[in-house]
Amino acid sequence: MKSIQLVDLVGQYQRIKSEIDREVLRVISSGQYILGKDVEEFEKEIASYLNVKHAIGCASGTDALLVAMLATGIKPGDEVITTTFTFIATVEMIVLLGARPVYADIDPLTYNLDTSKIEPLINERTKAIIPVHLYGQSVDMDPLLSVAKKYRLVVIEDMCQAIGAEYKGKKVGGFGDAGCISFFPSKNLGAFGDAGMIVTNNNEVAERARMIIVHGSRERYKHELIGINGRLDTIQAAILRVKLKYLEEWTKKRREFARFYNKLFENSSVQIPYESDYAKHVFHQYTIRVKNREKVILRLNKKKIPYGIYYPIPIHLQKAYAYTGKGEGSMPNAESAAKEVISLPMHTELDEEQQTYIAKSVLEAID
Repeated sequence: MKSIQLVDLVGQYQRIKSEIDREVLRVISSGQYILGKDVEEFEKEIASYLNVKHAIGCASGTDALLVAMLATGIKPGDEVITTTFTFIATVEMIVLLGARPVYADIDPLTYNLDTSKIEPLINERTKAIIPVHLYGQSVDMDPLLSVAKKYRLVVIEDMCQAIGAEYKGKKVGGFGDAGCISFFPSKNLGAFGDAGMIVTNNNEVAERARMIIVHGSRERYKHELIGINGRLDTIQAAILRVKLKYLEEWTKKRREFARFYNKLFENSSVQIPYESDYAKHVFHQYTIRVKNREKVILRLNKKKIPYGIYYPIPIHLQKAYAYTGKGEGSMPNAESAAKEVISLPMHTELDEEQQTYIAKSVLEAID
């Protein structure tokens, strides 16, 4: 059996090496390394794939969040409702803008924002809701959008883990005022470095986002908005154009691997990932839940099986962000999940022998 990787980027690269190398060398030979035709074409291809009007490439998923917040008018003093059970960047950008994160607890099955808990948090300072499509599964968007419409709130979808995921047959990213994508190397569609994108059906948001990523200008040396240097590198766009052609095939593989894991864990105490009726899960992570995680970790380490914990500390309990929450016990579902979730290897280069070995090792630890 070949060595097990948590994410096998090298194996994936080897399968499409000739295509990737050709495109990288072409860009290097062109001398055009910032923006340009490859970025423009990649933006069109992503917009078509997600069925949205606009896609704006940027330097990272974190920048995508920042630019989307700036483009939709989030400002100091505003309150933004989001989840505490997510990667830090979601809340990091809210705080850096001088706004205040307000946390709603998660659904204990999907680990996504519990939409029933949003409305009681709304007041006159509430500006936006940022749902995070965690692990590759959509938030239940209809009730969230209904509340947002009722109170005229901005909705920014953090889909950094969920490109290609669907809600009621429609790909995420086009439901809110903007969607934010990460192309971090380990993502389902990963670059060879940092890269990201903002998608939107709102013409004004798109125009502002395009200006913000180039220092707030649409004409060189004339700055209409406060902006950043948030452009997408041409080499990354060229690489991602190659990989985008394979994304649906890779998503199908991930879903097949998830079903096989599910079968291996049948009739055990392992809580397998829950897939909602309204969702098409793309399994950026295959995250199980166990009561004795430390024992499972010891077993996986002994068997040389890599794993991830996403995320061990909810944001409201992080030292730097403790002031934004109400302390331990305030988000019981998120806090409980943080103590029990563990993500197993999930990538396009897995095989059934590896998965069987992984699942057997987990089951040996809990029996």
